[in-house]
Amino acid sequence: MEKMMEVHGLTKSYGDVQAVRGIDFYVEKARIFAFLGPNGAGKSTTIEILSTALKADKGGAVINGYTLGKDDSKIRSSIGVVFQGHHLDDLLTVRENLLTRGSFYGLKGASLHQAVEQAARDAEVTDFLKRPYGKLSGGQRRRADIARALVNRPQILFLDEPTTGLDAQTRRNVWEFINHLKVENGVTIFLTTHYMEEAAGADYVIVIDHGKIAAKGTPAQLKEDYAHDQLRLWAKDQDTLAALMEEMSLTYQQRADIMTIAIASTLDALPIVERCRDHISGFEVLQGTMDDAFIGITGKEMRQ
Repeated sequence: MEKMMEVHGLTKSYGDVQAVRGIDFYVEKARIFAFLGPNGAGKSTTIEILSTALKADKGGAVINGYTLGKDDSKIRSSIGVVFQGHHLDDLLTVRENLLTRGSFYGLKGASLHQAVEQAARDAEVTDFLKRPYGKLSGGQRRRADIARALVNRPQILFLDEPTTGLDAQTRRNVWEFINHLKVENGVTIFLTTHYMEEAAGADYVIVIDHGKIAAKGTPAQLKEDYAHDQLRLWAKDQDTLAALMEEMSLTYQQRADIMTIAIASTLDALPIVERCRDHISGFEVLQGTMDDAFIGITGKEMRQ
C-alpha cells in the first residue's frame, strides 16, 4: 500500500515541556488514520507540525512525496486542514467564504468557481451556499469548514476533533461524509477525536501519551491487546457463587448480587457459566470496547 506520510523522530518542546518526543509512524493512502491521546498528549502539536503551521525542533516527515521544512508550500497545496472550532467569516455566505479561501491558492476566474462548486458538492453544502456562515447549524458549519479545506482538492485531510460539540446524529452524518471522502475521492484522512466509538471506525489507530507513542494498530488489534471482555453473573446466593469463584481461581469484582469477571475471549465464558449454572439467575458477556482499550493503554479515561 502506498504511503502518503512518513514521520520519523518528530520532536517539539515548549520551554521545559516536551510536547512531542521523537515519534515515528506512517499513514497509508486512502485510509482513515486516528491519532488519539489524553488532553495535552501532543495530538494538536503534531498536526500543527505536519500541516506546516509549526516547526519541529528535531525529526522530520515526508508528506505526499514532499519533505517537511523544505517543500512546505507544496505540502500546503496538497493538504486540507480543519482545526478545532470554526474559522470562517460569520457575515459572509458559505460561497463567499469558499471563494476567499480558493483565492489564497492562486485560483482565479472559472478555475476558482469550478473548485468551489466541486468542494461544495463533495462536502454536501450546495443547499446552503448562499446562507451566511453565522446562520448555519453546528453540523452545517462543520460541513462548511470541511468544504473550505477541500477547495484545493487535497490528497490528505487533517481533521482535529471534527465532531466535538455536535449531537449524536450529526456526528454520525459527519462520519458518513468522512467515509465517503475516503471511498469515493481517495482522500487520506488524518484525524484526532475524543469519541472512542468513532476511533473504532478508523482503519488504523495510534495512541500518544506524554508525547510518546503508547500503542498502535487496527482497532481490532488494540481491543484484543488492551481491552478484556467481561462476564457478568447474577448470583442466586452470593456466598455460594463466591466459593465457586475461589475454586476456579477466578478474580472477580462484586457489586450487590452481580459478579464481574475479566475474560480473554467470549468463548472463555462458556465453561464458567456451565459450572455456575445452578447458582445464577442470569449472565451476560460484554465485549471490550475502544474505551476499554484506551484506558488499558493510558490508564486514563478520554476526557471531552
